[in-house]
Amino acid sequence: MTDINKINVQNRINQVGNTAAAEALKRGNIPGTSFKDLLNEQLSKNNPLQFSKHAMERVDQRGIRLTDDLLSNLNDAVSRAREKGAKDVVIIDRAQAFIVNVPNNTVITTITDREMRESVFTNIDSAVVI
Repeated sequence: MTDINKINVQNRINQVGNTAAAEALKRGNIPGTSFKDLLNEQLSKNNPLQFSKHAMERVDQRGIRLTDDLLSNLNDAVSRAREKGAKDVVIIDRAQAFIVNVPNNTVITTITDREMRESVFTNIDSAVVI
């Protein structure tokens, strides 16, 4: 590792704080695991998916059940989208779709499968099917 890369890694470790990923990076390179993967994992653990006020209103209006499995799948989908560099993503499953702002880890709105059939999704850069 070059001196510049060591400095960049140390700067990122300082930004992450005293997490397990930062400690692992301080010890050296972890085979098969990139810094980006470790950072994304820690960020998603420390910053669970949030729902905007608008999204929560739509959840209530449309009778969408936010089960533990669904929330887990949404968090996983957001993590995968983040790894690919997505900023605004539509996450689609059989019963509904969620528009998520990835950098803010926030669900912006939701729609049901019935509404999806007639919808055009705008201002998104990625889609994840769960």
